[in-house]
Amino acid sequence: MYLIALAAAGGFLILLYLARGEDPGQEGPVFLKPFLKVSLHLYKKLCPRFPGLFSSSQVEKDLSGLHPGEPPEYLKTQYYVRKAALSMGIVLAGTLFGAAARYSAESEVLLGEDGTIPRGDIRDGVREIVLAAEYGKRQIDFRLQVEPQQLSPEETEALFDSLLEELPEYIRGENSSLQEVRTDLVLQERYGTFPVIWEWESSRPDLVGSSGYVMPVEQAQEVVLSVSLSYGDHTRNSQLKVTLLPPVYSEEELLYLELLRLLDRTQKESRGEETWQLPLGLQGEEIRWKQVVEDNSLLLWAGALGAAIAAYLFTDRDLHEKLEKRRKSLHREYPEIVHKLALFVGAGMTTRGAFQKIAGDYEAKLAAGGRASPAYEEMLYTCRELRSGVSEGRSYEHFGRRTGLQEYVRLSTLLMQNLKRGNSALLERLREEADKAWEEQLQQGRRMGEEAGTKLLVPMVMMLAVVMVMIMVPAFSAI
Repeated sequence: MYLIALAAAGGFLILLYLARGEDPGQEGPVFLKPFLKVSLHLYKKLCPRFPGLFSSSQVEKDLSGLHPGEPPEYLKTQYYVRKAALSMGIVLAGTLFGAAARYSAESEVLLGEDGTIPRGDIRDGVREIVLAAEYGKRQIDFRLQVEPQQLSPEETEALFDSLLEELPEYIRGENSSLQEVRTDLVLQERYGTFPVIWEWESSRPDLVGSSGYVMPVEQAQEVVLSVSLSYGDHTRNSQLKVTLLPPVYSEEELLYLELLRLLDRTQKESRGEETWQLPLGLQGEEIRWKQVVEDNSLLLWAGALGAAIAAYLFTDRDLHEKLEKRRKSLHREYPEIVHKLALFVGAGMTTRGAFQKIAGDYEAKLAAGGRASPAYEEMLYTCRELRSGVSEGRSYEHFGRRTGLQEYVRLSTLLMQNLKRGNSALLERLREEADKAWEEQLQQGRRMGEEAGTKLLVPMVMMLAVVMVMIMVPAFSAI
């Protein structure tokens, strides 16, 4: 892994040096800039030799649709350069992380080549290790705990002496010493990584609990803590004297307690009255009271501000969804419009008359409370253009351009050709277009049905599993 990481890092640095003069001209995170330079350099070198590697008709079509009017070659270059830069960055980062993981794994190896495992110092505690035994053609895995080296009796006694000497520092917590205890003590079963077990007992459990909890006292109290240390078969008992002192209150805390007692006294005195008169002064100084109520106005304002920002950010998405909904509606209504045009033209109407007839019927239906339709709205707009003096050919051209869909552009072109060339086969072309549109809509419905069936496959499998469990569990329970 180290060689792979070294080769990857070295190769990238060499490519970065070769691409030092490149200017990708793309915005993005700072850490991505070097990768963009290298990617652009490689693209310029590889694209002429391997054009198929950076070519996809669908990608080019999508890029043109997303960025109309921009040079296709520029869009293609920017897209593939950024795509390759992201991939390169992921690979290099993964390689470096892999090398770091390899180093971390090697640092945890305890087994030596001679088959020995160092136990380590007593302060290291118990360590877990996974071993694999290869015996013949079989391999057996073990998960074991490596205990530290056992201390001798003399070393154990020395360890007890050292721990008892440092014990006041372990247990005093936030207190300055054990002779001035005002807050809780730290009485634990273990301290650090030492494999020594501590057991505590207090002479006054009502004042100092076995877990170290200290009750407040009004005068100094002396408590004896008995402790038992055990390591293996070795034990030792010892005692410590601690002195509990009354809590030391700050000026603010004393004032709070004084006011609390004053409030409690005035409330008791006014229980038989309709109102409770709060104390108006203390030690010759006036007290001004005000009620603290929960005020969420700033929170509501912040929420409204966040909602406004979210609405601003998500407006573009909603606009795109509306556009997609409009396009779907236009697709869905196209076969019906072409069919109506073919029907009216076949009945002897002119193209303009058929167009106006369809738009007029829609306008009447709309006035009667019918549902609005994007396609018919565009036809109605085209009729208004015709009435305002716009030429018939230009109106049809505007109609196809406003919809932005290929089938409507095809229909507008067909109508314009009929005006310019006097195409006598217009009726036949309209009927062919209507049949083609109905067939495309039918195929689209089939595709949507297949997609819906695929999406329902996972829930159906989950429901089948639930049904099987409901059937099998009672059956096995009855056996």
